[in-house]
Amino acid sequence: MKTKTGSLSRYWGRQFSFTLAAIIFTTFIVHTSEFFVDEAAESSILKPIEDGSKEFVPPEEAVRKEEYMIGSAKNSTPDATVIHTNEENEEISSSSLETKVCDYARGRWISDRRRPLYSGLGCKQWLSDMWACRLTQRTDFSYEGYRWQPENCDMPDFKGSEFMNKMWNKTIAFIGDSLGRQQFQSLMCMVTAGEDRPEVEDIGWKYGLVKHPGAIRPDGWAFRFPYTNTTILYYWSATLTGIEPINATDLATEYAMHLDRPPSFLEEFISQLDVVVLNTGHHWNRGKVNANRWVMHVNRKPVIDSKLAQIGNAKNFTVYSIARWLDSQMPLYPGLKAFFRTISPRHFFNGEWNTGGSCDNTTPLTRGSEVQQDESTDPVISGAVKGTKVKLLDITAISELRDEGHISHYTIKASSGINDCLHWCLPGIPDTWNELLCAQL
Repeated sequence: MKTKTGSLSRYWGRQFSFTLAAIIFTTFIVHTSEFFVDEAAESSILKPIEDGSKEFVPPEEAVRKEEYMIGSAKNSTPDATVIHTNEENEEISSSSLETKVCDYARGRWISDRRRPLYSGLGCKQWLSDMWACRLTQRTDFSYEGYRWQPENCDMPDFKGSEFMNKMWNKTIAFIGDSLGRQQFQSLMCMVTAGEDRPEVEDIGWKYGLVKHPGAIRPDGWAFRFPYTNTTILYYWSATLTGIEPINATDLATEYAMHLDRPPSFLEEFISQLDVVVLNTGHHWNRGKVNANRWVMHVNRKPVIDSKLAQIGNAKNFTVYSIARWLDSQMPLYPGLKAFFRTISPRHFFNGEWNTGGSCDNTTPLTRGSEVQQDESTDPVISGAVKGTKVKLLDITAISELRDEGHISHYTIKASSGINDCLHWCLPGIPDTWNELLCAQL
């Protein structure tokens, strides 16, 4: 029995050795054949790195990276979610392995019966009457029934409770002109669903946002939601420059408009802010500069360079200046998120605001429903934030398609001869700006 058992063991040993050798040889051949892909396939999975060489990225890893950057398999293309076989990998072209990056500025407007997100009749606690078109004689509100669907993005529906949880113990500040104020009021209506919230505290006094003697309104507003300790505030700074009186004792004094300094409010309170949203644009005209007695300064001296003193150049200088300043502050406040919103488009037809221009169209999307361009329609702001940690909130092109959403000639008192083709009806287009903002938080 021992002899037979020993012979049997040696027999199975030889069989096992032969089988193992065959497996190793076959594995080597398969892996060798997989590695030597043709030139076209190789170019589709090589990406350049800084020193000009190429880093090898396995096809499966490249696909996983695409899925991660898209954020959701359900809205991505098949090439971005399917792990291909070896044979398929050899046939994939370079274009099919290009990363499908979420682009909030590209996409299309689509009808949505669940809109608007709040009632224009009910949000009286936060919404100015002049922007609540439901309170005017306007009768068509079809502009309220659309939402923006970004390209290759999984943008969930806005929910006030989820936003407030994101902003737990945080403060978000809108700093800019009246369009920034519209975005601020829009967010207040969105997080409250347009309902009165008596528990919300007015804490504007903590930020110096009080109505001064002789002023029409305070320089801004700040509201705290006690349950999540979330503060949403707005500060009026039409040009995003530092403004200070040249002679504080003279009521008729001119004001130094520091193109290279941020608003004093931002300098003072940046340490208390978690999210900053900047905007500027429409107050950069000679009439308003002169009316406010602003005198341009750089390096604390009046601007004598005639080219820089031109309104367009001064605006561009300021936009780049504050973007760089804000970028320099972010390492000091690691939790700070900063956005620079592109300019909101005007839609005056057949004239300007003071020469009979109007925007009477009430039919949505007569200018088209899609945006497919690669570059921002606002090259100044997009150029200013490029290479910084300040994010671009690009709303210009998508808003350009929505001329029917302006206040137009509709007012509460039915006044004649007034056309507002700059500001928007609320609920309306600024709600979409906030949805894009929240999606990027």
